[in-house]
This record gives sequence, C-alpha cells and structure tokens, in this order.
Amino acid sequence: MSCLHHEIGLPSLMLTFTYLFNYVLKRYKIFFRLFGESITFAYQALLVNKLRTFLSLLGVTIGIFSIISVFTLVDSLKAGIEDSFEILNEDVLFIQQMPWGPEEGDTEFKWWEFIRRKQPALKDASNLKKRLTKADAVAFATGTDGVAEYKNNSYSGAKLAGVSFEYNEVIKLDISQGRYFTEVEAVGGRNTVIIGNEIAETLFGNLNPIGKSIKVKGQKVKVIGVFSKEGTSIIGSSFDKLVLMPVKFITRMVDLRNTDCQILVKAKPGVSNAEVMDEVIGQFRAIRKLSINKKNDFSVNEASMLSALVDGVFVMINAVGFIIGFFAILVGGFSIANIMFVSVKERTNIIGIQKALGAKNSFIMLQFLAESVTLCVFGGIIGLVLMSILVLMVNLFSNSFTLEIFWTNLLMGVLISAIIGLVSGVLPAYVASRLNPVDAIRSK
Repeated sequence: MSCLHHEIGLPSLMLTFTYLFNYVLKRYKIFFRLFGESITFAYQALLVNKLRTFLSLLGVTIGIFSIISVFTLVDSLKAGIEDSFEILNEDVLFIQQMPWGPEEGDTEFKWWEFIRRKQPALKDASNLKKRLTKADAVAFATGTDGVAEYKNNSYSGAKLAGVSFEYNEVIKLDISQGRYFTEVEAVGGRNTVIIGNEIAETLFGNLNPIGKSIKVKGQKVKVIGVFSKEGTSIIGSSFDKLVLMPVKFITRMVDLRNTDCQILVKAKPGVSNAEVMDEVIGQFRAIRKLSINKKNDFSVNEASMLSALVDGVFVMINAVGFIIGFFAILVGGFSIANIMFVSVKERTNIIGIQKALGAKNSFIMLQFLAESVTLCVFGGIIGLVLMSILVLMVNLFSNSFTLEIFWTNLLMGVLISAIIGLVSGVLPAYVASRLNPVDAIRSK
C-alpha cells in the first residue's frame, strides 16, 4: 500500500506544481514583460544622455560612498575593540581602585573620590584567595612603562607588567616560543620575563631570544618566552609590546602603593559572575575592615561592563554617522529627482506616442521608476567600489589599524540606493503617467 501510494502521489505532486507554476507565469507574465521593457527603456535613456547620467551618478556615488564609509569605519573600530576584549574572559572580575564607568546610582564618573582610594595590595590578593569559595583562581597584576635593551638595540615603548603565578589561569596567554613562569620563579621573584613579538623582533631580529638576557629599568632579566604576534590594539597596548615578569621582581622597579594594581578573580565553572561578585565584595570589605555604614573603597569590574560601555558609545557614533550620511545621500536623491523631471520633459512627446499606442499609466510609471532605481543602484555600486578601494589602500599603507569590509554594509549600500531611486522617481514617474496623450504628442 505504501509503495502504491508513493507511485500515485509523486506524479500528482509534480502535476500540481506544474499547474501552479503555469498559473503564476500567466498571472504575472504581463508584469514581467512590462518590467523588462521598462529596464530596456531606462538603459537606452541612460546611454543617450551620458552627461546627465554622469552627473546623476556622481551625486548618488558621493552619498553612498560617504554613508557606507562612515559605517565601515565605525564597524571596523568596534570590531577592533571587541577583539581587544577577547583576552578578558567573561567569568573574570577585576578588583581595582577605579571603576570602568559611573558606579551604580551615579550619573557621572566621580574620579575625585576614586583617586583617594588605596590601591589593591599583593597581600590583599593572598588573603582574598584564602577566603573565597566560589573562585577558581585569583591573580595579582600591576604595570608601568619602560625601555627594553639588548646590546645596542632598544625598545622605548615597552609595557612592563608584574603578575602572580596564577595570572595565566585567569587571562588567555598565547606563547609562541618558550614557556610561562614556573611557580618557583613566580613566588621567588626570579628575573625571568616573557616578551612581546614586536619587542623580540626589534631587539633580536632573526636571532632566537630564548635564554638571552635583556635590561629593563636597569635590571638584567632572562627571556624565557615570546608571545604570539597579536597586532595593534585599538584600546591600548597589545601583548606585542609587553614585558611580563613575576610581580615580586617588578617591586624592585616600582612602588606598588603608587602604581595601578588589580586583583583578578576567575569564577568556578557553573558559578555566575553575580554570585562571585557578591562574595568578592563581602570578603574584600572584611579584608579592608569596612563597617556596614561605609561605602566600598574599591571597585569590582567585569568584561561585560566594557562591552556595554563600548556598545553605548558606538550607538551614538552610528547615529552621528547616519546623520552625516543621510544628508550626503539626500543631495544625491534631489539630483536624481531633478534629472528625472528633466527626462520627463524631454520625452513628453514619446510618452504621448506610447500612450496613443495603448501603453497604460502603470507601464509609463514603471518605466521611469526603473530608470530612477537603475541609476541610483548603479551609482551606489560605484560608490561601494570606491569605498572598497579606499579600504584596501588604508590597509596597505597603514600599520596602526585595519579596516574591514562588511557584507552587511555592502548590502545596505545597495538597498539604500534602491530606496533613494524609488523615492526620487515616484513623483516624476507619476507626472509622466498622468500626461494627456494628445497634449503630450503636440509638445516640443
């Protein structure tokens, strides 16, 4: 029975599909024919009036180039910043002197209050680690600027960072050569360092840096590792410029009481940030011996705060970019509308002949709309090509940051072009479709 049903059902399904296809084809055959003829008329009109076409394309091209270039720049900056956040795990909390934005309940960043707070201390991290039950790892980190030297070579833009042994359990580290610190090296404050790729290339060139000694702030240190090449970070220094060392060694160079410090806390698997944050705040208040009526003299930050802050900033930047692009594309739209009115004026007698031969108002209107949309889309595509060339040129000659071409922006450019063409051509097309055939034929 199932086989018989299959044998009867398949031909019936094919027959039904063929019937529906033929019905749709007959139903919309006239529409497709009119649309095809309209495109042909539009194409011929554009070829005949080359100067007018060029001027029309110029307005739309500049408009699309402007608005999509702004969106591309903004999206590239945002992507670069988000890439810079990748090393920050979402399940990591940062205990610091200052928050990353206005604290809860505040509308402004009260830096004058935050600056009076004490920096987190190394012993605070040790005490906190003993008290926490929901944390997987606790690390301490601090940093300063300095110069890295090897023989006659030097790198002046180095970022010196001192970290505790657990740092690699909290922050993603990609080491291409060598290794991370051993616990003995970290606890003992040995003079061992892991350097960034840019520093390694500047100081050593093609030489293998592992095992060689360099100087930072007058201290001789041994290179045990090199970070993988990361590229420029938009929000600050990347690992390419970093000299990472045990925190107990960097205390020979800096006073931790007057240097930015932070305690990093990684949540246990399955434990939410909110749970860990509540425990961290309670325990750190106890370590700081704060009474119930006193406010926190520290801040607990998380990666989501940065993401929210960045999203808010880029919403405003996108709005400004859209306004700039809107006015640019508006100029292009007016130029298209003006050119289309001129086109209607020039072809009035032709429109009259078409209507006398039986052309319907819808055909005349579709003809001019097709011309307007075709003109705008073609101009928009030229603008997108120019924008893509600009992106390639910037990426070729700039080492500071990279622009990306997003397919969504390209699609948006074509869509905006089509909409502008449609809006700009509606009124001229309507005027053309309402012309009296007798009066139109007599016009010169």
